[in-house]
Amino acid sequence: MAIPLAYNVRSVRQRWTSSIVAVLGIAGTVGVFVAMLSMARGFKATLVASGSPGNVIVRRAGATSEMESVVDLAQVRVMESAPGVQHDDDGPLVSAEVVVVAAFPLRKTGTDANVQVRGVSPKALAVRDTFKITSGRFFEPGLAELVVGSNASRAYSGFEVGSSLRFGGAEWKVVGVFNAGGSAFDSELWCDANVLNQTYQRPQNIFQSMTAHLRSPDDFQRFKDAVTTDPRLAVQVDREVDYYEKQSRQLTLMITVLGTLVALVMGVGAVFGALNTMYSAVAERRREIATMRALGFGGAAVVLSFVVESLFIALVGGVIGCVAVLPINGLTTGTMNWQTFSHLAFAFRITPDLMVIGIVFALLMGLVGGVPPAIRAARRPVAAALREL
Repeated sequence: MAIPLAYNVRSVRQRWTSSIVAVLGIAGTVGVFVAMLSMARGFKATLVASGSPGNVIVRRAGATSEMESVVDLAQVRVMESAPGVQHDDDGPLVSAEVVVVAAFPLRKTGTDANVQVRGVSPKALAVRDTFKITSGRFFEPGLAELVVGSNASRAYSGFEVGSSLRFGGAEWKVVGVFNAGGSAFDSELWCDANVLNQTYQRPQNIFQSMTAHLRSPDDFQRFKDAVTTDPRLAVQVDREVDYYEKQSRQLTLMITVLGTLVALVMGVGAVFGALNTMYSAVAERRREIATMRALGFGGAAVVLSFVVESLFIALVGGVIGCVAVLPINGLTTGTMNWQTFSHLAFAFRITPDLMVIGIVFALLMGLVGGVPPAIRAARRPVAAALREL
């Protein structure tokens, strides 16, 4: 025979002061845990959104990122004719690209932070067809002109359309702002690859990666087999989405591990709060427990009742913690991308599954904090407690 749930609810209400302490401890722990996971989720989502299922990125064999890669023009020409590459009226949809990092002052602090500057071909917008120019225009090939990602335009000073920037020993004019759908490209500056090479005194026929748009995502393996087996090439090929997912792993893992460690430390305090609450309940209700045992409720029913009460407190705390961090969903922040050493803006992403994880974590704390007091309650001698009546 089980003890009615209404009994546990009334008990929590009668001891509301100690219950609130336990609820707030669990809520704070869950809030921090979910916030850290949402940060990792947002960072990963921003990078993965940079890739298109229909695009492939080609780099030198063994290069872990574009910064370490070298691809020359002769190799690009060979890969332009590889099977599976989409063509338009002007030829293959391929963009050979150059990447450098330059420091610019942040709008909020005035301190310098690295921005990734990407030199692209005039076909870059056709290769990545989700991009939209939201203000101004695209750069003119052969001129020292820049288009700025939407996040970069908000985060840095002097990135307004019509302004001039100096880096790499040259004067550049900002001619447009583009939106890349919340991807990592929104934190970049784009310009003509040949002009960027010239500015940094690099060979004109040397690039760091090549991005190609395929006729269909199913053409990936045909393209990959063709270029990786060609003796004229020494390259590696990834789907663009896979490449950016790999780029996100290091920092995502670090944020997740750090968030878990912080949550575990805070969780220990929350568990002690739950233990204190439930032990106090056992002490205050020893006569009630003895009476229920005398009425025929077994030890298992008493244990279950106290565990349910602890889980109820934990559930309330978990829900409050999840609700409390909802306002940061979509909030934009920034961090260093350790693969490119540039500043990357991304948004917190609190998804339903993260909230479920937070509530499960809260219930786990409630279980750990409820079982020992419940066992103690069930072991109390019935006769001794009844003599106290």
